[in-house]
Amino acid sequence: MSVLVLVVVGVLTGLTTVVFGFGGGFVTVPVIVWVDAAAGPAAATVAVATSSLVMVVNAVVATAATPRPVLRRLRGTAPLLVLLGIGGLGGAVAACSAPARLIHWGFVVYLAVTVVDGLARPGFLRPAPVAAAAPGRRAFAVPAASGLPIGAVAAFLGVGGSVMTVPLLRRSGLPMGVTAALANPLTACVSAPACAVFLATAHGTDTRALVSAFGSVDLGAAALLLLGALPVVVLLRRKPPGIADRLHAGGYLALLCLVLTAMLVRTP
Repeated sequence: MSVLVLVVVGVLTGLTTVVFGFGGGFVTVPVIVWVDAAAGPAAATVAVATSSLVMVVNAVVATAATPRPVLRRLRGTAPLLVLLGIGGLGGAVAACSAPARLIHWGFVVYLAVTVVDGLARPGFLRPAPVAAAAPGRRAFAVPAASGLPIGAVAAFLGVGGSVMTVPLLRRSGLPMGVTAALANPLTACVSAPACAVFLATAHGTDTRALVSAFGSVDLGAAALLLLGALPVVVLLRRKPPGIADRLHAGGYLALLCLVLTAMLVRTP
């Protein structure tokens, strides 16, 4: 049963990667916590580690399939991308020895704050108007200095950073389709170094109960998730779904609420 669940959830992560720029973290973490419950207190760390591998693969594939004109918006963001990676590295190291309850409740708080912010502040459900600027002169919506904290928190919780970057991009006046597309390369920058750390070490994480553990990563679960996700990512990037912008934004918040509920039900 868990094999089928992971493949189906993989399909959902592929969908959320393309439509919302998630990379899959918010969907995969609760499911892997459940699937790898045999790991006991280590389940939360295994979930974060496995999620990082799934996210980096999904994000890289989605980025490769993104139209070049959209990716040109990332010109001049090299400092941000580097700091996202450094933050991701530090967050992953911290997650390897962090208490499971801290990761779990940090994840819950992270989601709750994001949902409340998206509902309460203007500019998310409908993009806020922005002043006109000459082409190429508008600063990227995610400041370079924010890369370090975004990367650290995202890697620590296994979420890729999209729930921080998507609202920032959205409030700069971008439609949800472009926002989700730009979130994928940012997610890849966070997830790649974090994934390397998790694959290289199981420090503080007892994974002996898991047959396919490598470092802190459950490779079997990751493979099944990617089996479901990658065909969806490729298909939807080639033929993006036509979703009304406000409905698209509302669906983003609704999915966060669903995952938040799942994490509250699965309280350690």
